[in-house]
Amino acid sequence: MALKNFDQLLEKYANLIVNKGIAVSKEDYILIFADLDQAPLVRLVTEAAYKAGAKFVKVNWADDALTRLHFTHQSEETLTDIPQFKVEEGNYFVEKRAKRISLRSSDPNVLKGIDPAKINAANRASSQAMKDVRIATQSNLVSWLVVAGAGKEWAALVFPELKTSEEQVDALWDQIFKTTRIYEEDPIKAWDEHEERLSEKARFLNEQQFDQLHYTGPGTDFTVGLPKNHVWESAGSLNEKGEVFIANMPTEEVFTAPDSRRAEGYISSSKPLAYGGTVIDGMKFTFKDGKVTEVSAKEGEETLRQLVKENEGSDSLGEVALVPHQSPISQSGIIFFNTLFDENASNHIALGQAYATSVRNGAKMSQEELKEVGLNRSNVHVDFMVGNAEMDVDGIAADGTVTPIFRKGEWAF
Repeated sequence: MALKNFDQLLEKYANLIVNKGIAVSKEDYILIFADLDQAPLVRLVTEAAYKAGAKFVKVNWADDALTRLHFTHQSEETLTDIPQFKVEEGNYFVEKRAKRISLRSSDPNVLKGIDPAKINAANRASSQAMKDVRIATQSNLVSWLVVAGAGKEWAALVFPELKTSEEQVDALWDQIFKTTRIYEEDPIKAWDEHEERLSEKARFLNEQQFDQLHYTGPGTDFTVGLPKNHVWESAGSLNEKGEVFIANMPTEEVFTAPDSRRAEGYISSSKPLAYGGTVIDGMKFTFKDGKVTEVSAKEGEETLRQLVKENEGSDSLGEVALVPHQSPISQSGIIFFNTLFDENASNHIALGQAYATSVRNGAKMSQEELKEVGLNRSNVHVDFMVGNAEMDVDGIAADGTVTPIFRKGEWAF
C-alpha cells in the first residue's frame, strides 16, 4: 500500500470504529459483516474489540465474485429460500445484544445486468426472514455501525481518471480517512466535537416541532408532514442500555421520520444511487396523499420501479434528512456511488421503514402503534439524495408560520 503511514492510519481507523463507533465495553458480543478484501482491517477491529473487553467476535464474510455467481446461477426460488439457520443466528445475536458493524467495500455494479426482479425478490425475502433483526436494529435495541473500506472495483468507479488500481484504492482510502477524521491527532475527540455541532441543529428543530417541511429547488416542489412528537437525531444514538453509538461514519446529517401519510408534490434526485448491485441515476418521484404515484430514472429505472412496486411500504417515506451543501463530502466534488458517503453530501429522503426512535418513546411502541402515529413500516429502507446548492427548505408550523431552515443549500439558522 503506497499511501503514507497506511498501517498506522488503518489501526487508528479500527480503534475509532471500536471505541467511538460502537463503543465496545466489557462482555460485549460483536458481529461484523465484511467483504474478504477487508480482512486486514477486520483483524485490527477484532483485536481492538477484544482489548476493549469484548467477550466474543463473529465475522460474516462476503465476496462480490461469489455474490454474482449465486445470482447468475441460482433460481429465484433458491435465492428466496432463506435458510432457517441464518434466521436463528440473527436472532441469537439480537438476544445477546451483539453490537453490529457493517464494513462496506463492494462493487456498486456487482449485479449489473442481472434481472432486477430477481434481485428485488431475493432482497425482499431476506429482509422478511430477518424481520426481527431489522426491527431490533432500527429501534436501536442494539448498537450498530456502517463504515467503509476501499474495494478495488468500487475505487475504480469513483476514480476512473487514475491510471492504476493501486492509485485508485489509495485515493479512496484517503477520502475514507479524511471524512472519518482519521488524519486528526485524536479522531475520537474530533468526533466528540462534530457530534456536538450536529446536536445543536437537532435541538433547535426539536424545539420547533414543525408540522411540515417544504422543499423547493431544481425539479423539486415538495411538502412532507411530520408526526407529532417527532424527534430529530444527529450523529449519536442510544441503545437499549443507554450507551452512545454512531450509526454511520462518516455522517453529516440531522434526520427524523416524516408522517408517511402526508407527502405531496415532486422531488428529484441530485446524485446517483447504488442499489441492488446496480446504479440508478436521474430519479424523479411524484407523491400524492403520502404515496409515490409516478417514478422515473434516466438510468436503472426498472430496478427503481421494482423497488417501489414490489415491497411493502416502499411507496411511502420513512426518513427525511438535512445535510448542508458545504459539507466536507459535498465539497470534495466526488460521487462515491455509495449511500454512506453520498447521503452525507446532500439532503436526502428514504423510501420504506422509519426508525422507531424518530418519535418520542418510539422504541417502546409496537409496530402497530408506530404505524398509527405515522411512521412507515416496511421491509426496506433506501435513501435517495435530493439536495443541491439551489435547494430551500422551510419549516411550517401548525398555525402556518413559515421558518427558513435551508437557503441555497445551507443552514438558515
